Amino acid sequence: MHEILKASDNEPLDNTQEFRVPEGHVFAMGDNRDNSLDSRVLNAVGFIPVENLVGRAEFIFFSVNATAPWWEVWEWPFEIRWSRLFKGIN
Repeated sequence: MHEILKASDNEPLDNTQEFRVPEGHVFAMGDNRDNSLDSRVLNAVGFIPVENLVGRAEFIFFSVNATAPWWEVWEWPFEIRWSRLFKGIN
């Protein structure tokens, strides 16, 4: 479990419609729900054809909070979500 920083309840990707995924496709949703370009954005990503899938996610390789500006290199070690590194995905 980790904290979620919610920007707002009225952003374009909040409270989206119910999606019906066509047969032979999958719905992909980014892990940054409020700011992900994923299947909810039909004119950009949309539904993904099953034949485009090449593998399965097995573990989280790297994860950061990304709250500090990139130039503050001294903050980088504190941005890493150490408890999530190499964590298996069920």
